[in-house]
Amino acid sequence: MRRMPAVAALVTLAGALALGGCAPSSSEAPEIVVTTNILGDVVENLVGDEAEVITLMKRNADPHSFEVSAQEAATLGDAELVVSNGLGLEEGLQQHLDRAAADGARMLAAGDAIDVLAYRDADGAPDPHFWTDPQRMVQVVAALEGEIATIPGIDAEAIRRHADAYVGELQRLDEEMTAAFAEIDADRRALVTNHHVFGYLADRFDFRVVGAVIPGGTTLAAPSAADLRDLATAIEDAGVSTIFAESSQPDRLVQVLADEVGIDVDVDVLFTESLTEPGGGADTYLTMMRANTERITQGLKD
Repeated sequence: MRRMPAVAALVTLAGALALGGCAPSSSEAPEIVVTTNILGDVVENLVGDEAEVITLMKRNADPHSFEVSAQEAATLGDAELVVSNGLGLEEGLQQHLDRAAADGARMLAAGDAIDVLAYRDADGAPDPHFWTDPQRMVQVVAALEGEIATIPGIDAEAIRRHADAYVGELQRLDEEMTAAFAEIDADRRALVTNHHVFGYLADRFDFRVVGAVIPGGTTLAAPSAADLRDLATAIEDAGVSTIFAESSQPDRLVQVLADEVGIDVDVDVLFTESLTEPGGGADTYLTMMRANTERITQGLKD
């Protein structure tokens, strides 16, 4: 990590959209359609060879704005189960999810399985980024296990074995994150990101969310000049040494922040809302969380 003026550093940190994801399958196995690639990875771990998993969101894409083809949208109605994040995350896909539900598709919104937090500055709107807390992902896995195990043609005992093994992985992740974050002094546990993604991580591991460049919970909003001035003041008052850009988000608004206030901080990139291609540093949910844990710890402990 290098130290540089935020205006220069943040320009270099925008994530590029890339191709990936899964095409609709012609397999005879039961089909489960999943909206986001983070949940798609989790579902694949639970399902194994018991079903075909179709993940609609391509890797490195933005879950707030990604869209699907007519062919991909049609898979929602054909699936034995449709798994979505819920809580307003899939803004570009919501019309298709609503249509599938109205047509009688079997739906599971992962956000319904957890203790939901509200954004602190979005008029109480639910925060959909629960995957930053491994313990809440344990709750999601329990809900998925219960639903998937009842799909005709699927071996329920196999799903239970897979779910038990994956919960073990989540518990190990939680222990690793707890140990790593213990290296950060309490007064330095302050997070600033492009937009509000880490509310659940902050809740689980006792961080303060100082602010985000983009107000509210969506990447589709825009801050005012007053928002940016307030955030710059909050960054300086909190003594924040490192702010975190996001690998999958454009940095246009962070550029504006830097131009407006000329703050001087370290900048690092986190994987936040989307998995990467293999080899990109966050090709599975567990890899993504471990990479972010290392970067947050390194950025804030010194």
